[in-house]
Amino acid sequence: MEEILSAIKESAKRICATIKDVDVGKTGHTNATGDTQLKLDVLSDQIIEECFSSLQSVKTLISEEKDEALHVRDSGRYIIGYDPLDGSSLVDVNLSVGSIFGIYEDGIGGANLKCAAYVVYGPRTELVIAQENVEHYRLGNDGEFKLLGQLKLGQKGKLNAPGGTQQHWPKFHKELIDSLFQNGYRLRYSGGMVPDLHQILCKGGGLFSYPSTTDVPKGKLRLVFEVFPFAFIYEKAGGQAIDGRGRILDLIPTHPHDTSPCFFGSNYEISQVIKTYERN
Repeated sequence: MEEILSAIKESAKRICATIKDVDVGKTGHTNATGDTQLKLDVLSDQIIEECFSSLQSVKTLISEEKDEALHVRDSGRYIIGYDPLDGSSLVDVNLSVGSIFGIYEDGIGGANLKCAAYVVYGPRTELVIAQENVEHYRLGNDGEFKLLGQLKLGQKGKLNAPGGTQQHWPKFHKELIDSLFQNGYRLRYSGGMVPDLHQILCKGGGLFSYPSTTDVPKGKLRLVFEVFPFAFIYEKAGGQAIDGRGRILDLIPTHPHDTSPCFFGSNYEISQVIKTYERN
């Protein structure tokens, strides 16, 4: 696992430098889920592939930017599922973006996750790694990641990050979101999964939601690259992650690019989601 964590840190440094200097234009291609690829998406994917392909412990690489899994070696132990640059369309307006990693063993179900991590590229580059605890690092001027401490969610938060186009929300979901605002929650939504979930973690709690909608009934966010890793991180931080009905980490995808509705938060907010969805 240590060589994998070292590869995540190395790829983060390289992607951070790439974001600062490379054109953010489109490539003219789309990825497996139909999103238009930016040059930064492709370059970030290449960097991560280079950093991981030489590792003896890596068996397979599964990228959000590739249609098929990349087999590395038969003797490898781990499957790496990753989103090389989540929120890449935000780079041209200079908002924070990130990379997400899930380290799996013996399959890509939620129960097979052994470690999860993400990187935030913003005013400062930060890294969060979850194994038994959730550790928070920051990249220093010396090029090394320094441990800042551990992240823990409180029982109840103050932030509300609702995803999806509101006109496509179920009526009961809108009522849930509105009720949180009526009880003093503050809107925090950038359009980037990494910065929004990172903010809730750092601020001690709240709710990030991306429900089933009429235009994307199976949800938009991808299990292997995005949803499972953050579900693992939020549980290790003392919170919960559900699909509206049950625990996300109990799900088993049938394809690497499967999506799911998802709700991440501290215990109080998730309890409100469960009550709402059980009634509907």
